[in-house]
Amino acid sequence: MFFAVIPAGGSGTRLWPLSRAGHPKFLHPLTGTSSSLLQATVERLGPLTTPDHTIVVTGAAHVAAVARQLVEVPEENILVEPTPRDSCAAIALAAAVVAEREPDALMGSFAADHLIGDPQRWVETVRRAITGAQQGLLMTIGIKPTRAETGYGYLQFGDPIGDGPVHRVEEFKEKPPAAVAETYLRSGHHLWNASMFVWRTDVFLAELARQQPELHAGLTRIARVWHSREREEVLHEVWPTLPKISVDYAVMEGAAAAGRVGTVPGDFGWNDVGDFHTLGEVIPGDAAGNVVVAGESTETKPVVLLHETEGLVVVPQSGRLVAALGVRDLVVVDTPDALMICPRDRAQDVKKLVDTLKQRGDERFV
Repeated sequence: MFFAVIPAGGSGTRLWPLSRAGHPKFLHPLTGTSSSLLQATVERLGPLTTPDHTIVVTGAAHVAAVARQLVEVPEENILVEPTPRDSCAAIALAAAVVAEREPDALMGSFAADHLIGDPQRWVETVRRAITGAQQGLLMTIGIKPTRAETGYGYLQFGDPIGDGPVHRVEEFKEKPPAAVAETYLRSGHHLWNASMFVWRTDVFLAELARQQPELHAGLTRIARVWHSREREEVLHEVWPTLPKISVDYAVMEGAAAAGRVGTVPGDFGWNDVGDFHTLGEVIPGDAAGNVVVAGESTETKPVVLLHETEGLVVVPQSGRLVAALGVRDLVVVDTPDALMICPRDRAQDVKKLVDTLKQRGDERFV
């Protein structure tokens, strides 16, 4: 009995002004197809589970859009968190609700905003992780690093457990400086932490109770009334009191230190689409490396005119002509109410613009 849980939160501030608080990146078709990132996530889960065993956890502002995009997922499987409390509350809420329905269920947690280049290999990797979860381990899917990346956390793994593909996770490592990341890459014993998890719900909830008793108690109380008239009252009373913490910090680091976490390495073209530079690397471009991200359809077809340009990432969303001449390695995002231009190597800093807008009180643009 395998349930797939999809945390669908965050506003994707490094993809501003395309991604906004009211319409974040997972609702956008950034896959090179007409499917949104969320829809693509559900589609690749098809060989592993069914829509009635697919749970989406999202914010109140996104419920209607999620339901419109996922018509095959039952409405009662879209769990609404009143306010963001980070990933542990979202994932643990789903685990507690699933456990009320099927106490012995297996579940996997997969973010709504990741791209997977080879879905078949991804499914095979998840199935290997399921074998470890059946043995009572809290499983992670680690990504084989392809470069000395400083923006990701790492898993340090040890010897295989038995004769299978599962390795014990010895330690979670923080986002390292470049020199340390280089040593991780060379060691052959470190994987990127992509926050993809597989476990038995009873095992996870027991570990949550051990490390985060307050969080466990609150979510257990909410889950017990989830399908009753008391849900809204209890949810709005308890939810704001829950610790705001990621599942990595709240559970996985401590569980790894106790020898309770396993991993299987994955090599399936994973990308977290963290910024426009990354987006430009995963969507095919022209001969000069220019990438045009069509995004959602507009009333008039986007028109882009590029002359003697190289390495541009252009996101035309306003319906007007976007033209560029004699420039290279820029990001140009044109929406009806905001135009953003930056060098590709500064794409990670787009978040600073959103922070400044919030400080100025310009929430209409956020």
